[in-house]
Amino acid sequence: MEASESTGTTPIPVWPGSAYPLGATYDGAGTNFSLFSEVAEAVDLCLIAKDGTETRIRLDEVDGYVWHAYLPTVVPGQRYGYRIHGPWDPAAGHRCDPSKLLLDPYGKAFDGEFDGDRSLFSYDIDAPAEPAPEESEDAALIVDTDDDIEAEDEAEAELAAEPEETSAPGLPGHDSLGHTMTTVVINPFFDWAADRAPKHPYHDTVIYEAHVKGMTATHPGVPEELRGTYAGLAHPVIIDHLVDLGVTAIELMPVHQFMHDQTLLDKGLRNYWGYNTFGFLAPHTGYSSAEKPGAAVSEFKAMVRSFHEAGIEVILDVVYNHTAEGNHLGPTISFRGIDNAAYYRLVDGDAEHYMDYTGTGNSLNARHPHTLQLIMDSLRYWVTEMHVDGFRFDLASTLARELHDVDRLSAFFDLVQQDPIVSQVKLIAEPWDIGEGGYQVGNFPGLWTEWNGKYRDTVRDYWRGEPATLGEFASRLTGSSDLYEATGRRPGASINFVIAHDGFTLHDLVSYNEKHNEANGEGNNDGESHNRSWNCGVEGPTDDPEILDLRGRQSRNILATLLLSQGTPMLAHGDEMGRTQQGNNNVYCQDSELSWMDWSLADANADLVEFTKRVIALRMKNPVFRRRRFFEGTPIRSGDQTRDIAWLTPAGEEMTPEDWDSGFGKSLAVFLNGEGIPEPNHRGERVVGDSFLLCFNAHDEEIEFSTPNSDYADEWAVVLDTAVPTGAKEAVIKAGDPLQVEARSLVVLRRTA
Repeated sequence: MEASESTGTTPIPVWPGSAYPLGATYDGAGTNFSLFSEVAEAVDLCLIAKDGTETRIRLDEVDGYVWHAYLPTVVPGQRYGYRIHGPWDPAAGHRCDPSKLLLDPYGKAFDGEFDGDRSLFSYDIDAPAEPAPEESEDAALIVDTDDDIEAEDEAEAELAAEPEETSAPGLPGHDSLGHTMTTVVINPFFDWAADRAPKHPYHDTVIYEAHVKGMTATHPGVPEELRGTYAGLAHPVIIDHLVDLGVTAIELMPVHQFMHDQTLLDKGLRNYWGYNTFGFLAPHTGYSSAEKPGAAVSEFKAMVRSFHEAGIEVILDVVYNHTAEGNHLGPTISFRGIDNAAYYRLVDGDAEHYMDYTGTGNSLNARHPHTLQLIMDSLRYWVTEMHVDGFRFDLASTLARELHDVDRLSAFFDLVQQDPIVSQVKLIAEPWDIGEGGYQVGNFPGLWTEWNGKYRDTVRDYWRGEPATLGEFASRLTGSSDLYEATGRRPGASINFVIAHDGFTLHDLVSYNEKHNEANGEGNNDGESHNRSWNCGVEGPTDDPEILDLRGRQSRNILATLLLSQGTPMLAHGDEMGRTQQGNNNVYCQDSELSWMDWSLADANADLVEFTKRVIALRMKNPVFRRRRFFEGTPIRSGDQTRDIAWLTPAGEEMTPEDWDSGFGKSLAVFLNGEGIPEPNHRGERVVGDSFLLCFNAHDEEIEFSTPNSDYADEWAVVLDTAVPTGAKEAVIKAGDPLQVEARSLVVLRRTA
């Protein structure tokens, strides 16, 4: 069989091919194309030449709603798309529009740009703007109001009088070819050499959240042509920095192919963070150092290989909860035109509009088997073909929604649990979305770890001096057993963080009381308003040495607490050198020096870099800071009253219920027994390490601590003091002797005798 419709001149042989695998698969000789669409009445595979001419091939083979063909002459580098013929019936949830060249949901590489042309939309974008959607009172979902629907109906009525260029009634019919991206056939073959996954267990893991472009855009040691790319991130100067810090895993903000919102482009801004995905199997082309279509794939693989050689795992921040097509007023670039009702959650009884659990306009329909298959195929692809080591799931509660409720036994979790590949990598949930009941910290299944939002809030509150936080602080410091133990999980299930991409940097957390997001062009109305931050007395930049000293101590307090807590710590890129966003807590649209790392700070704040290294090394050297199991608070052996953990007052006495409930509640000490670790190491051997006493003082005045009696130790050595810029301090304290802990600081003592 040959091409059934073509604007080209050379006939193309077409073989039946197979329905699986989905997407375009080059086997070394030719390429198999496969696309799911239950609603389609006909499907055209469109091959796009370098000069933009199009050859359409009608796919005659269809099995189980999967349309397919094998083209023996198609090789890597070929650009392509699809046109779907089927019903245009928005009221029934169907939006087939053959005037739109559609991207392959299984595309592994893309080329070109979206130019914002009206042809990307299946309605008249020149119609009057509609009011912003209102929030549903029942489910806290962003849906369209009656006014929105009426305005769209009027627009469609006007279009009905225009000449039609497609078979879909009421459509403008403007062809999107030349205005949209195209999918690219890739070469899947790559020399991985002796690549091996580091496979660090959670208790030995230190995560570093980073942005591909932001990490390298200004680094003087990265060649200019590599800055902002996968190759730049894999450059030795970047990897050496991470290794020197002691990082064991880098968590990359979205690298799946994403789209820049036209509304941002119109303001001269960009979707910097990348939470606007449409290509779940493709590395974002904007981070490739080469212009050749498909080159991003091999460059990404080479980056992963380099990180693995350094013993660093690669974790991806993935966005399977929504796509870049937005609500009913968004562009038609892929899923909407292929099978809208299958891929998206539609409003019950109003299929013209989209359920929105994410605040982005739509939610993927994780109840549909082919949508679930896409998500699982994507995850497996990134593990098996791209060699990544885990995933952080953005707004993961959305994936768990069967109806309106979050169900931890949903189909998605069941699939992940039984999958022999996906179940074996790191799985990290952002355990919330904006829907009703979406805050699910502590409620994910046993296989999962979670961003611990309660840890973030508690540590911020404690160090800024909020009252009545002592008990909560103790729970978070020791691994949050109240959240994870009931589901059979261990301390490593708590991904501890105080700073992430979303919100203030560490420097800004201690420098600003209020957000300053004016540069985003939204009247400072975007971003979180309740940041639990404290500016230490002056809003923003200051030359006051006392305030700068206090801010330095607060930064070190937070870093030390994070890295010495039980659980899995996560640092945000640049916090080790005092990166600032000038008070902007929502730089999602700031692809500029405002959001990029300023590497000159590594020298200017060398003491903070050294402090971070010191605390990470302290953690990694001493197993009592990274236990695999929760503390029990019981004697470690018969006849010995010394326990694995003890909570003490500054006077060196055991904490009483009255002490925990004290309204003051700003200081305490905790003894961590290095001889009271019950779990063996990976060889089954007993784990024995040093014991420590941590003295916390969040009060605004110096407090005298008394070291406990000789039942705990006869002698202590100071190994860390956050009142010192590098944390280094040499002092020996006898049992029962006083220890002066400066205002708002933390001192760590090691038992020496």
